[in-house]
Amino acid sequence: MQSKEKAVFNWSGGKDSALCLHKVLQEQQYEVMCLLTTISQPYQRVSMHGVRVELLDIQAERIGLPLIKLQIPEMPTMEIYDNTMAAALLELKDKGVTSSVFGDIFLEDLRKYREDKLAELNLTGAFPLWKIPTDKLIREFIDSGFKAITTCVNDKYLDKSFVGRIIDGAFLNDLPDNVDPCGENGEYHSFVFDAPMYSKPIQFEKGEIVYRKYTASTQEEQSTIGSNINTKADSPFDNGFWYYDLLPR
Repeated sequence: MQSKEKAVFNWSGGKDSALCLHKVLQEQQYEVMCLLTTISQPYQRVSMHGVRVELLDIQAERIGLPLIKLQIPEMPTMEIYDNTMAAALLELKDKGVTSSVFGDIFLEDLRKYREDKLAELNLTGAFPLWKIPTDKLIREFIDSGFKAITTCVNDKYLDKSFVGRIIDGAFLNDLPDNVDPCGENGEYHSFVFDAPMYSKPIQFEKGEIVYRKYTASTQEEQSTIGSNINTKADSPFDNGFWYYDLLPR
């Protein structure tokens, strides 16, 4: 029997990431060696999603895969991010990993950025959700039994009332027309607390709602990477974000 290709899965803890991983595990084309997540070092939270590391650890435990956490500054330059990611991928490459899997859907410049950086390391990228209509994906997510809550919303697109909401049919119906159903343009981020590949649901409590306004003093900082980089989209530092703090129970 031919051995499966070894891959690392880029895990954010949100809905697209969870649905993508579920598909990868079901299709069994890859042997997923581990999950890889970028963490804001000062706050110990998932970059942009604002989710506590403790909850991220529980997700990995429920899935049953090792988790690698890359510690990055709050506002990393592209150079810092790229060097940190490259060092981690080279270690994984030494262990047989040949592919890096992402839950990206349609951002062309984001995919090109990832593939170009991977090519420098002689690795390939895999994009199982690529070009699947986002309205179809989000419905599949809900219908398949996933459960998620919004943890961050971009106030350019959504007001405070959208943060801390369960992603369900009512949530989708309330989204403005200019918001992608999956939030692929960075309109919102989420935390998946139940999924078909979890051994059991994750219990949590709702904490406080926090508003953070980001500013950048240099063009380099405006190119800073979070969990999703889209160099042609609006800079995440042009506006503010509402965060819903979730507490492990």
